[in-house]
Amino acid sequence: MMKKKSISASKASLVLFLCQMISALDVPLDLLQPPTITQQSPKDYIVDPRENIVIQCEAKGKPPPSFSWTRNGTHFDIDKDAQVTMKPNSGTLVINIMNGGKAEAYEGVYQCTARNERGAAISNNIVIRPSRSPLWTKEKLEPNQVREGDSLVLHCRPPVGLPPPIIFWMDNAFQRLPQSERVSQGLNGDLYFSNVQPEDTREDYICYARFNHTQTIQQKQPISVKVFSMDSLNDTIAANLSDTDIYGAKPVTERQPVLLTPTGSTSTKVELRGNVLLLECIAAGLPTPVIRWIKEGGELPANRTFFENFKKTLKIIDVSEADSGNYKCIARNILGSAHHVISVTVKAAPYWITAPRNLVLSPGEDGTLICRANGNPKPNISWLANGVPIAIAPEDPSRKVDGDTIIFSHVQERSSAVYQCNASNEYGYLLANAFVNVLAEPPRILTPANKLYQVIADSPALLDCAYFGSPKPEIEWFKGVKGSILRGSEYVFHDNGTLEIPVAQKDSTGTYTCVARNELGKIQNEVQLEVKDPTMIIKQPEYKVIQRYGQVSFECIIKHDSTLLPTVIWLKDNDELPDDERFLVGKDNLTIMNVTDKDDGTYTCIVNTTLDSVSASAVLTVVARPNPPFDLELTGQLERSVELSWIPGDENNSPITNFVIEYEDGLHESGVWHYQTEVPGTQTTVQLKLSPYVNYSFRVIAVNEIGRSQPSEPSEQYLTKSANPDENPSNVQGIGSEPDNLVITWESLKGFQSNGPGLQYKVSWRQKDVDDEWTSVIVANVSKYIVSGTPTFVPYEIKVQALNDLGYAPEPSEVIGHSGEDLPMVAPGNVQVHVINSTLAKVHWDPVPLKTVRGHLQGYKVYYWKVQSLSRRSRRHVEKKILTFRGNKTFGMLPGLEPYSSYKLNVRVVNGKGEGPASPDKVFKTPEGVPSSPSFLKITNPTLDSLTLEWGSPTHPNGVLTSYILKFQPINNTHELGPLVEIRIPANESSLILKNLNYSTRYKFYFNAQTSVGSGSQITEEAVTIMDEAGILRPAVGAGKGYSETLFATSPVMHTVRPTFYKVQPLYPRIRNVTTAAAETYANISWEYEGPDHANFYVEYGVAGSKEDWKKEIVNGSRSFFVLKGLTPGTAYKVRVGAEGLSGFRSSEDVFETGPAMASRQVDIATQGWFIGLMCAVALLILILLIVCFIRRNKGGKYPVKEKEDAHADPEIQPMKEDDGTFGEYSDAEDHKPLKKGSRTPSDRTVKKEDSDDSLVDYGEGVNGQFNEDGSFIGQYSGKKEKEPAEGNESSEAPSPVNAMNSFV
Repeated sequence: MMKKKSISASKASLVLFLCQMISALDVPLDLLQPPTITQQSPKDYIVDPRENIVIQCEAKGKPPPSFSWTRNGTHFDIDKDAQVTMKPNSGTLVINIMNGGKAEAYEGVYQCTARNERGAAISNNIVIRPSRSPLWTKEKLEPNQVREGDSLVLHCRPPVGLPPPIIFWMDNAFQRLPQSERVSQGLNGDLYFSNVQPEDTREDYICYARFNHTQTIQQKQPISVKVFSMDSLNDTIAANLSDTDIYGAKPVTERQPVLLTPTGSTSTKVELRGNVLLLECIAAGLPTPVIRWIKEGGELPANRTFFENFKKTLKIIDVSEADSGNYKCIARNILGSAHHVISVTVKAAPYWITAPRNLVLSPGEDGTLICRANGNPKPNISWLANGVPIAIAPEDPSRKVDGDTIIFSHVQERSSAVYQCNASNEYGYLLANAFVNVLAEPPRILTPANKLYQVIADSPALLDCAYFGSPKPEIEWFKGVKGSILRGSEYVFHDNGTLEIPVAQKDSTGTYTCVARNELGKIQNEVQLEVKDPTMIIKQPEYKVIQRYGQVSFECIIKHDSTLLPTVIWLKDNDELPDDERFLVGKDNLTIMNVTDKDDGTYTCIVNTTLDSVSASAVLTVVARPNPPFDLELTGQLERSVELSWIPGDENNSPITNFVIEYEDGLHESGVWHYQTEVPGTQTTVQLKLSPYVNYSFRVIAVNEIGRSQPSEPSEQYLTKSANPDENPSNVQGIGSEPDNLVITWESLKGFQSNGPGLQYKVSWRQKDVDDEWTSVIVANVSKYIVSGTPTFVPYEIKVQALNDLGYAPEPSEVIGHSGEDLPMVAPGNVQVHVINSTLAKVHWDPVPLKTVRGHLQGYKVYYWKVQSLSRRSRRHVEKKILTFRGNKTFGMLPGLEPYSSYKLNVRVVNGKGEGPASPDKVFKTPEGVPSSPSFLKITNPTLDSLTLEWGSPTHPNGVLTSYILKFQPINNTHELGPLVEIRIPANESSLILKNLNYSTRYKFYFNAQTSVGSGSQITEEAVTIMDEAGILRPAVGAGKGYSETLFATSPVMHTVRPTFYKVQPLYPRIRNVTTAAAETYANISWEYEGPDHANFYVEYGVAGSKEDWKKEIVNGSRSFFVLKGLTPGTAYKVRVGAEGLSGFRSSEDVFETGPAMASRQVDIATQGWFIGLMCAVALLILILLIVCFIRRNKGGKYPVKEKEDAHADPEIQPMKEDDGTFGEYSDAEDHKPLKKGSRTPSDRTVKKEDSDDSLVDYGEGVNGQFNEDGSFIGQYSGKKEKEPAEGNESSEAPSPVNAMNSFV
C-alpha cells in the first residue's frame, strides 16, 4: 500500500488572514483612542496562600490610560495598604503575602477600571479565593470482615478542599492498588468491590488526596479488609460446635446484579453547556456484572462519547442542549440484570452570539453596537457607558439604546466612549468592552512596503493590505505599476484589505499595488508575489517484500523549484527512524541492511520546503521461512491409524501453504526420517495410516513461499502391533547369468513393510508351457536366488512370497523369466548390397531362425570397410566401421562412403550374450563423384601483362580427373567485377602462364577440378600485374569505368561471359611491412597498404616501454611514407600506422632508435646564405651530386641500384601513372642482397606528388646521409658494409631510393 499527501504552507497563512479578517479594525496607537483591556485575571481566581497574589489588568489607549480598582463593590485604595502595589504603567496589582500578609485577608471580588480622556474600560469581576488543603479528621476505622462473594464499599470521604482534590488508592509501599471490572474507584473517590475474593484480604487500603494548587498529598488512615472463604468459615464453626449441632455456613452463592451507586431506579443530573458530562453506574453481583449504556429515544453522540473505568463511567465531552435526555445504565450477569435511569438536563451560562465590536466613526457618521448572547435560561442584557449603567450615564444626543443594540447618529468627537455589555443568568455572566472612537483621519496602510509573498502554484495567495482611516477607506488592487484595477471571479477581496488569489499560477507572479482612499486622502503600497513550482515526489517508495537478513531500498526522487531548498526526512510508522547503523539514508533513497522482523512497518518520505510539504509512504513486509510447529499430540491410537495434531508456528508474514509430516521408525531405522504425507496450510490435524510392527515418531515441517521451517520436536513414540506381511517383494525378475542357470532377483521389503519379526521369502519356479509342478524354497531376508542345471534360454514362471513369524503375505503374482543365453549359432544369409550413389549403399540379409539365436534377439551388426581407392590403386590401413540395426530388421543403409572405392562387408546376429558368426564377406564398389577443391593455388611471377598460376591436385579426386576449369575477371578501383573469362586445362597440367593481361590490374581467379560426374568445389585467389614504367601501355576502351579489354593467346576452349560488372566487397584492409630509417632527431616511416582507395593514414609513436599516450600525426593524402621530426637523439621509439575510417585498423608495432647526439654535425646548407645565392644553378648542382652519389654507391657495394635498374626495371620500379602522377615504391628487403625478383606493390600504394607537403629527408645509413627539405641530397653514402647499432638504423627495409631520385627531377 502506498499513500501520498501534500500540505501547503499557504493554507496556514489562509487561516491566519481569515482570523484577521473577522477581528475589529485596529486603531494605530499613535491616534487618540479609548482604553481597551488587553489582559486580565480569570473570573474565578484560586491562588496559592503561600505565594504573592498577582491580579492582572493591562490596557492600551491614547493617551495611556490610568487604572483604579474596586473590592467587593467599593473603591480599593491601594495607597493605604502597604502590602499592595500596582505595577508601573500597568493596572496589575501585586499583594505581598510572602512578607507577612495573609491570603485570607484579601478574599473578595475585584474589578479594574482603565480610563483616559476618551472613556473608561472595566474588567470582569475577579473573585479571589486562596486554595485550601485541610487534613483528614481523626476517626477510628474498624476492620472490615466480609464473606467471600459479598460486595464491599471502602469510603474515602476526603476533606473539602479548594479546588477539590484528586483521589487515588495505594498501599503502604506507595503502589497503586490494581483495579478491574470487579474492583474500581468511583467518581466520589470510594473503592467499590462488586464481589470480594480471598486475595482481597489486606490491611493497607489507603486513600490519598492530592491538592494540586498547594502541591500537597493527604493520607487517610489504612483500612483493613479480611475475606472469609466458605471452607475456612465452616472449619471454624465446626471446631466451636458439638457434634450434635447441625449447622454450617452456606457455600458461595451466585447473585444477580444490584447497583451500589447511584441508588434507586432514577436520578437527575444537571450539566452546563460545553462542559464534560460524567455518568457513573457501579453494580454488585456474582459473577461480576457487565455495564452497558444507552440513551432512551436516541443514540449516544458519535465522536464525543467515551467509556472509562471498565465501562462503569459514561463520558460525553463538549455537551450541548441536544445531549439532554434519559441515560440508562444496565448491569447484567448470568443471573439477571439491574438498571438505573439518569435524567440529564443541560443548562447554559451565557455565550456570545454577537459580541460588540469597537466602532471607529468619522464626525457625522452613523453606527451601531450590537450585543447578542444566548443561554439557558436566556440571559439578561444590560449596557454601561464608561463603566456606569447607561441609564445614569451622561446624556449623548447621538446615542439611542434599543435592547441589545445601541444606535449612533451623526456622531461628533465628544461621542467617543467605552460601552460595556453585560449578559447574565443564574449560571454566569459575560462582560464585553467596545469603544466608539470618533476620528477624522486620512488613509494609512499598515502593511510594510514591498513585502514579498511566496506561494506554491495552484494554491491560494493572500496579499495583505492592513489599513486604517476614518472614514473607512475603500481598497482597490492593481497588478503592475500601471495595471488596471483587479476585478473578476478569479480574485477575492476581503474586508480587511486582503487580496486573495484562490488558485495562483506561474503568471500570477509580479508586483501588486494596494490603494486606500477616503474623502481625506489616498495612499498606495506595493507588494511582491512569487509563485513557485510545487515540490513533487516523481519516484515514490514502493511496497516491498523482503526476506529476513536481506537488503531493501526505498526510493524517493523529488522535483522542486530551483529557488527552494528541500529537506528530506524518513519516518518509520510516523516516528523517527531507529538509531541503527543498518539504516542508511542517501540523497534520494533509504537503504536498510540486514533486515530483521522488527523492520516491518510503513516508511514515509517527507519532503519539506519553506512553502510546502509532500510525503509518500510504502509498506515493508519482512518475510521468512515459518517457525516450526509445536505441541505435537497423538490421539485416537488404533492398530493401523492415529490422529496427529499440532500448533503452527509464526508464519513470518508469508502464509503457510502446507505442512509436511515425516516419521521415524525407531525399531528398524532409528534416526532416519521418511516422508509420510502433507496437508494444506489451513489444516492442523491429520489422520495417518500406519503399518504393523513400527515404532513411530512423527514431526511436522511448515512450508511457505520462502521455504521450509525447521522440523518440529518429535512427537511421542507409538509402537504398532505385529501382523502378517501386507505385500510381497516388487520388481521380481528371472535372468540367467550362464547358459545353464536362472537367477531370480527381487527388491526386498523395507523394515516397516515386514509387519513383524522373522521376515523370509518363499521363492517358487517352474518351466513355462511344460506340465511341471512348482519348485519352492524358503530363503532368509535376501534379494537373490540362483537355480542351476536349467536348459539354455527357456521361459520360466516365477513368484516370490513374503512371510514372517505370524504368517504369509497374500498370494504373489507370477512373472516370466528366462534361463541363461548362449551365443547365436548361425550367420545371416543371402547378403545383398545395392549401391545407391557414390556415398550411400543399401544392404539386405535374410533373418536367422529364432531357435538358433539362443537368447533375446537384440539386432544385427553390419561390419564394412574400405579396401582401396580405385583412382589411386593404393592400399592403406583398413579401418572397419560398424552399424547396429535393432530388432528383427533385415536391411539397412550405409552412409558416408567414399566415391570410386572398393568396399567389403559382412553381417552378424546379436543377442544378450554377444555376436554370432559373420556372414561371408561381400564386395561392392562405389561410382565416381565430384572431386574436392584443388589442394592449393599459387600465383607468381607477375609482369606487366602476365601471371603464372601453380596448383595442386585435389586431395580427394573421387574419380578420374578429366580437366581443370579456370575462371577469372578484372577488378577495378571501385571494386567492380569485369567480364568473366573461362579456360579449360588438361588434368595432367599443374601450372599455367596467363599472358596479354592489363598492366597494373587486379584479377580474381576461380579454380576447380572436374571428373566425368561434374565439377568439384572451387578455390579463389587474387593477384595484380605490375605497373608500366614508361607509360607505353595505354588504358583500353572502358578504362574510365575501371577495366580494360584484354586479349589472350590461349586454347580455343576459352570463352568470355557477358561483360556485366558487379559490386564486390572491398578487400580486407591491411597495413604491413612498416619500416623505419632513423636519424638523430627524425625518422622516415614507410609502409605497404592493401585495401580501399583514398584511405587517410596517420602515424602514432611514443617512447618504447613508456606508459604515456601515443602521439598522433596525420599523413597528408594517401601516401605511404611520413617523416617524424623533433625526436630525441639516442632514444628507442615505438611506431605504428593506422587508417582513418577503417574501424580503428592499425598495423603491428615497430621499434626503432634514433642516432646519438653528435659533437659536430653536418651544416644544413639549406640555411646558409651562400646557398641562397646559388639557387639559380641548383639544377646543375643536383645533376653533379647524383653522379657522385651513384659512383660512391657502386664502389661501396651497398646499393647496386644501376644494375638492378638495368636487369629488373619492370618488376622493381613501378612507372608513374599518367592519370594521377604518382610514383611506385622501391623496397629493399635486405641491405646486402640483390632485390627480390617478382616483388610487387599494389597500384593503390602510391604517393601523389601534388598532395605532398613533406619531402623525403632521410635516406642512407647512420646520420650522415640526408636530404634537404627542398629535395637536394647533401650527405654522402657510407662506405661501411655492416650496420652499426649505434647508428640507430635497425630496420630491415630502407626507404626507396627510386622515390628519392624521382623527387630531384
